[in-house]
Formats: sequence, C-alpha cells, structure tokens
Amino acid sequence: MQDYFLNYPNNKINSNKTSDILENSESLNFHKSLDNYNSSPLVNLKSLSKKLNINNLFVKDESNRFGLNAFKVLGASYAIHHILKDEPNISVFCTATDGNHGKAVAWATKKYNKKCIVYVPRNTTGLRIKAISKAGAKVYKLNMNYEETCNYARLMSSENNWKLVQDTSWDNYEYIPSLIMSGYLTHFAEIEHQLDLNYKTKIDIIFLQCGVGSWAASCIWYFLNKYKVNRPKIVTVEPTQSAGVFESFKKGARITPKGNFKTIMAGLNCGIPSKNAWNIIKSGCDASIKISDDYVIKATRQYYYPKESDNRIISGESGSAGLAGLLKCLTNTGFNKLRDHINLNENSNVLLFNTEGATDINDFNKIIK
Repeated sequence: MQDYFLNYPNNKINSNKTSDILENSESLNFHKSLDNYNSSPLVNLKSLSKKLNINNLFVKDESNRFGLNAFKVLGASYAIHHILKDEPNISVFCTATDGNHGKAVAWATKKYNKKCIVYVPRNTTGLRIKAISKAGAKVYKLNMNYEETCNYARLMSSENNWKLVQDTSWDNYEYIPSLIMSGYLTHFAEIEHQLDLNYKTKIDIIFLQCGVGSWAASCIWYFLNKYKVNRPKIVTVEPTQSAGVFESFKKGARITPKGNFKTIMAGLNCGIPSKNAWNIIKSGCDASIKISDDYVIKATRQYYYPKESDNRIISGESGSAGLAGLLKCLTNTGFNKLRDHINLNENSNVLLFNTEGATDINDFNKIIK
C-alpha cells in the first residue's frame, strides 16, 4: 500500500469562526508578556542539508519553550487566558492528553491558581504522568485509547461543570480549540523574523508532524493567509498505525484511523482529526505521508549525533517525526512522484519543527544508545 497521498488544495481560507479567531490572534504579544519568554531558536543544519542534497534545512527547536520541553504551552496558555477573561470564576479545568498538552494546561491553570484534571490514555508512560502532575494537575490514567480518553474527559467535564480545554474540535465544540490554534501562531511569526534577520531566504517546503491536526492546521493557515498561492509546499507526517489525516484524505472525509495505535510517537498517536483542523488542512496541504517508528529512531539519532559543525538537537519521538518524514521522502524510491509534486530537490529550503524534547528520558536514552 502506498504510504503517501497527494492533495491538490484550493488554497482558499473559508470564512468562519475559526478563521476569525486566527485572524485576530494577539498570541505573540501575549506570550511576550509572560515571564521567561524567549523566542525558540531557528537552527540551520548546514552539514545535514549538504548530506541530504538540499539547499537549507531549518529546524525550529521547541524543546525548551517556557521550560516545558514542548511547544504545546503556546496554545494552552493563550486559550486559558482568553477563557478566564470571559469566565473568571471557573474553578476547575479539564483535558485529555498523551502528555505535552496536559502538561501545558496544568502549567497555565496553575498560574491562575485554578485546579486541573487531566485524563491520559492507557499507553501513557509513568514519566509523562509524573511531569503532568509536577506541573500542577491531578492525573487519571484510563484503560482507553486517545480518542476514547477525549470522549471521557468531555463527559466528565459536562457532568462536573468543569471547563474542558481540548486541542481537538467536534460539532459544537470549536471555540476553545480555535483559541489553542491561535496561540500556536506565535512561533510562526517568530520564524518570519528569524529568517529575515539571520538568513535572508524563504521557505519552500514544510514537513509537519500531525496528531489530531490542530497545530499543523495553524501552520497551514498562517502561511496560506500570508502568502496565498505563493505559500510553501506543506506535507503532514503521521505514524503508520494512527494516521487519521492520511486515512481521511483517502476516504474524503474525517474518519478514525484503522491502525493498531502502536507507535513510539506518543504525541501523534491520536484518532479522528479535529474538525476545525481538517477543513484547513484540506485547503492548504499538498501531501500526507505515513512513517514507521524506524524512521523516527533514525531521525532522533540524526539530531542527537549531528554532522560536523551542526548543532545538537534533543528531540523526543514525536519531535523527530518531521525529519523522519523528510528522510523517507528523500530515500524511498517509491516517493519519486511525491518529490516532484512538492518540488523537493537540491534547491529546496526545508523547514522542520522539533516539537518536543526528551519528554520521556528513559525512552529517549534507549534510542540514542
């Protein structure tokens, strides 16, 4: 079975509540107002790009955003800030997570002295649970997969009058996920400034790791809104066994993936794509690919053991998925048509995101040894 899907997007942004929220985002100013804000680094891996025979390979390294080891805090903090402006008397927030989003919600709610309940699926490791608890949440592990855990958190929030802060959307639950997506816009704005200041070049292709798709959709929206048809080519990357966006492309509608949900990419081991995200992804994504854990192991090790003078990057399994997707595109002989479709060649300037650091140090150490 072919591991990629070619999309021919219309490059149009539908006018709706989500696009209005994204259009009016003030996330960068908000995040700059927080203690310990720093723009995460944009690294140019010159030696690796030479090895891969592309022009430039840029990596936006989110491994130390606000000391939380992942980018998710950008969305959760911005959403909770807005929620509390409208509803300051909320006492308990709730979410479902495979790790990073839950830790981000806990961190943000603690700043406002609010309680946080976090549900995690069956495969969540002890170290990830401990990190969420340390950030200030009460954590409950369920014998469920990610999608089932989201549904449970939704039910518990309704029954207990908690405020659900979920980074995926469905019918009649779109406002808060849109705020989260709006918060993610911060690091795309940072990239523009960093490119202009340090590199004086443009991006041709972006590889985006994809779970429910909210973060990937925010990136697609940003570049499509700013550059229209002149935007970079964009490819989503998912685990073979939980490829909700890939399978939805194949089906032509949002569906729950049919895999066994066994992957080391915990942050991408999700279910049906977010409703808000899917509408944007269809409009501005050029291809969707699936990757095995083997490619992620290679990518994590490539970041950790850099070529020549390249910077070392500490990347967790989900954080390495973008590079894993690029490696598969460049080395798999069956991907010729995809490479042509996105114009991936020796002149390409490619952008990747290291979306997390070593969020489970035990798993990370097994990979790099």
